[in-house]
Amino acid sequence: TATAKRSRPLQILPSDSLHKQNSYSSPTYQRSIQFSASSKRTMFKKAVEAKSHQRLSGADRKKLKRTLRDKFPRASDADMDVLFPPKVEIAVAKFQNRVLVYSVEGDFPMFFDIDGRGTELYPTVFALWRVPELLPSFLLKGGEVSRYMLGGADLMFPGISVPAEGLPSFRVGEVWSVKVPGNPAPIAVGSTTMSSAEAMKAGLRGKALRITHYYRDSLWESVDGHFVPNAGFLDDIVVEDPAASVVPQDSDSTEGLDNHPAIDEKDGNRTDNVGELAEGNATLDPNPSSSTEASNSQVEQLNVDVSNLIVSDNGGDGSAAEEQQHTLSAEEVDNLLDKCLLQALHTTVKDKDLPMPGSTLWSNHVLPCRPSGITLDIKKSTHKKLSKWLLAKSSEKLITVKEDKHKKETVLVSVNRNHPEYTSFRPEKKQEQKTEQHPGEPASSGGGQSQKTLEVVEIYKSSSHVNPIFSAVGADTGKLYSASEASDVVFQYVEKENLVKPTDKSTVVLDPALCDALFKGAIKKGSTYPTVIHKKDLGSTFVGRMQPHHMVIRGGESVVRKGALKTVQIVTERRSGNKKVTKLSGVESFLIDADTLASELQKKFACSTSVGELPGKKGLEVLIQGGKIDDVARLLVEHYAIPKRYIEVLDKTRK
Repeated sequence: TATAKRSRPLQILPSDSLHKQNSYSSPTYQRSIQFSASSKRTMFKKAVEAKSHQRLSGADRKKLKRTLRDKFPRASDADMDVLFPPKVEIAVAKFQNRVLVYSVEGDFPMFFDIDGRGTELYPTVFALWRVPELLPSFLLKGGEVSRYMLGGADLMFPGISVPAEGLPSFRVGEVWSVKVPGNPAPIAVGSTTMSSAEAMKAGLRGKALRITHYYRDSLWESVDGHFVPNAGFLDDIVVEDPAASVVPQDSDSTEGLDNHPAIDEKDGNRTDNVGELAEGNATLDPNPSSSTEASNSQVEQLNVDVSNLIVSDNGGDGSAAEEQQHTLSAEEVDNLLDKCLLQALHTTVKDKDLPMPGSTLWSNHVLPCRPSGITLDIKKSTHKKLSKWLLAKSSEKLITVKEDKHKKETVLVSVNRNHPEYTSFRPEKKQEQKTEQHPGEPASSGGGQSQKTLEVVEIYKSSSHVNPIFSAVGADTGKLYSASEASDVVFQYVEKENLVKPTDKSTVVLDPALCDALFKGAIKKGSTYPTVIHKKDLGSTFVGRMQPHHMVIRGGESVVRKGALKTVQIVTERRSGNKKVTKLSGVESFLIDADTLASELQKKFACSTSVGELPGKKGLEVLIQGGKIDDVARLLVEHYAIPKRYIEVLDKTRK
């Protein structure tokens, strides 16, 4: 039988109080999300930034609710009001691959749209925990099956329990949830891969549900204040809820299949436990009594550690937190806003990211900095509106903002990092949550990552100029460093040698070793070497003396190369007569196959393409018939995620 494992206490909220989440915890996207290569498979894996965050207009809110009612006919108007209360702002986060995530502003994500067109909408587990009967559900044979589903596997028919009256009717492509026996809260959501008639013909074998989202995936992890609905939800498995004395049977649930491997591991990565299942050594027993004994064993183990759980009910800590939130005065909310802004300016808002829309500042930076369990509502402050609050901070000279008349939004332009409020504030260091890997569990592989997801990292290696500084602080001269890590090395040296000027804390006095590291060979002959340097210039000057490298990561493939990353060149020129041709080169630097890209361009733009050697240089060149310079650049940015700063265009046909 399976033993319930625990690595840390989880925050638990009872199902009858989920509608009070606004007062208990107000989540935002504190991390980002990554999607697998196919939008039809498990969507949320690792981190990638949302392209934008915005509020829906009144017309779009109504359209969304109409679409949801048509898509999920089991939901009543009252259910919809629970998920999207009337007269509240609905926010949408746009990600790559056109995926949209909808949530009530300052609340949990409720639905996500795979194709961005409203045809493939799915509820999140947060929505299903509030309205468990929103979807029909498959019932697993036992809690042990959930262990593999929480690893990102699809649901197979042999892992499902079929009721005595037989398999319920369903069509291919229907959205269903997944539940564990004895636990009313769904653990995953996905779409059926075949109809019930086809399943019966196949002997109830094969894949039943293609999972798109599940408890503990990165969508769940990305929410600040994420929680579990009951004590049966553990770190790596979901078991029967020990508080549930009666297990309700869903009319659409399924019970009793043959004992076969229940899990289809994606990308061909099968765990050792799945292999044991195939050999008949697992706990998935076709005998219902053995499944019950396994669940009872798990519950007994759970009860041993139940004292470690933080349980909130109507009379407990949840309502206390609610009372405390309601007692905050407008002035206290103002102070909390200011504290969160300063925390964000110190920790996450970088000058390179400016200018930044006010909505992005609020959702991506300010909200994640609020204390845990506290709802931060701008409407309860004296400012009432985000724009008025930002203008007030601008009048205090802490930040500079301007009005974007086109988008009708306040934009953060700059931060005054010499302002007394900024310099006197001491930011809090947040403890990062690390996911433990249990012995015997395989490390996650990048095989399921999207091939269109790109990450470019600029890294640096120690050079002969700065080697003495690295050696002085005991840093590895053969290691690759990010710019911030390299800056930390030189500041460690400054601290070790006590080089900060006593009369001016923002100035560093250069000793011979540091002066040589920063300026030897860079100062013209006969010129005087500097004796001091400002702290804000020290890090960048030190990094500039190191050997530049870059790392490019696309999906599960990565490469590290010496030197700066070369740009993609797109040139349009005239050939004989009035014909135009577009030449594209440099895509190999971004792990894009030139032949595959040429074939895609040929189909997308209905034109002839060819691939040849780049004249006089190493690399390949894609020739495209016609003046496609704008179309190609847009494709590389939107479809292949190449940052605009790495694309150079030249139109030689313009006079």
